[in-house]
Amino acid sequence: MQLAKEKVEIGFIGIGVMGKSMAGNLIKAGYKVNIYNRTKARAQELINNGAKWLDTVAEIANKSNVIITIVGYPKDVEEVYLGENGILNNAEKGTYLIDMTTSSPKLAQRVFQEALAKGMYALDAPVSGGDIGAREARLSIMVGGDQEAFENIKPIFEIMGKNIVLQGKAGSGQHTKMCNQIAIASNMIGVCEAIAYAKKTGLDPTTVLKSIEAGAAGSFSLSNLAPRMIAGNFEPGFYVKHFIKDMTIALDSAKEIGLWTPGLELAKSLYDKIAALGEEDSGTQALYKLLDK
Repeated sequence: MQLAKEKVEIGFIGIGVMGKSMAGNLIKAGYKVNIYNRTKARAQELINNGAKWLDTVAEIANKSNVIITIVGYPKDVEEVYLGENGILNNAEKGTYLIDMTTSSPKLAQRVFQEALAKGMYALDAPVSGGDIGAREARLSIMVGGDQEAFENIKPIFEIMGKNIVLQGKAGSGQHTKMCNQIAIASNMIGVCEAIAYAKKTGLDPTTVLKSIEAGAAGSFSLSNLAPRMIAGNFEPGFYVKHFIKDMTIALDSAKEIGLWTPGLELAKSLYDKIAALGEEDSGTQALYKLLDK
C-alpha cells in the first residue's frame, strides 16, 4: 500500500549538489521534510522554504518515517546507518530507509539485512542525471530491494526522477549504478578527446558539437558537459572526487566477479591525474584540462 502523503514525514540527510535539489522538490510537492547536513549553512535555503532542521542523524531517524540519504562515500553510509548514533539504532519499526548514495553493493546488502532484522524496509536507490537532472526532477533512479517496499515508496521517487526501475534484490541498485559509471567513464575520455581534437584542428568546437551530438556519437556527457568544457566552466555537476570513488567501487566489484574492465582502468588513472593537479572538487568535465594544453 502506497504511503499517504499526509502521513509521511521525510528525513533527508545530505544537502549536496544533488541532494539540495532533490529535497527541494519534495518540499515543493507538499511533503513534510526534516533535514540534516554536516554543514548547516548549505541547508539554509531549504530551511527558508519550509524544511525543518534537526541537529543529528539520530533526531532525523527518531522523527521521520521515510529516511533518504545521499552522502559522500561508503564510509559515510556506514556511519549514518550502522553507527551507534545512526539510523538503524534510532528509527522506529516500519520506517522506510532509502540510500541514494552511490555506494558499495555489499554495504547495501548489509544495511538491508540489518534493517529487516529490526522491522524496517531498506532500498538502495542510487541516481544518475547530475545537477541538471536533480534540479529538473528527471533523475534516473536504480533501485534494489523488495517489490512491496518499492511500490510503497514509488510516489516519492516520482517527485525526484522520471526513469525509476526496480532492478532486483538488495544491492541491485548499486550494481546497476556501477554499470552506469562504467559506461560514462570511457565515454568521458572520448568526449574530451573529441572537443580537444576540434580545437586543435582549428574548428569551432561549438559548431562541431551541433553536428556530432545528434548522430551516433550522442550522449548525455556530449550534450551536457562538452558545452561546459568549451566555455571553460568546470564547476561541479558531479565532483571528480566522487567519480573516482565510484570508479574505485566499480573496479573492486568487477575484480570480485572476475571481469576485466580496461576502459574503466584507464579512465580511473586519468581522473587520478587530474585530481592530483588539484581538481578533485571540480566537475567531471575537468578531465578536458589534461588535453587542452
